[in-house]
Amino acid sequence: MEKLEQPISVLLVEDNVLNQKLIFLNLSKYGFKIDIANHGREALEKLEHGQYDLILMDLMMPIMDGLETTVAIRAKEKVSNEHMPIVGLTANTYDADREKCLSYGMDEYMAKPFDLQEFFSNLKKLNII
Repeated sequence: MEKLEQPISVLLVEDNVLNQKLIFLNLSKYGFKIDIANHGREALEKLEHGQYDLILMDLMMPIMDGLETTVAIRAKEKVSNEHMPIVGLTANTYDADREKCLSYGMDEYMAKPFDLQEFFSNLKKLNII
């Protein structure tokens, strides 16, 4: 895995500070630009004002979880005709979780702990790199 030729802007929606730091440090060294939201409502606010290439979305968060947030984003996209790639993040690794994420409108799904190689593989699948 090499440093990116062009920076990719990521909105990380994650309530756990340790996970935020781990993902931030892992991705920063490859040239990603990361903005952090602590829950879904904060993510929706940031999306109103910022431009992102990708959202990394934790599923289980207080205030507004990742599934609710994804549904809200997809509803807005029906009006704007745009599509934001969303990769779900969860500590659960059941096959049903992946299907659930996709059924709510996420593009891909990753289990925690965050795996850099899997992340890059997902970016290729989603044609982001």
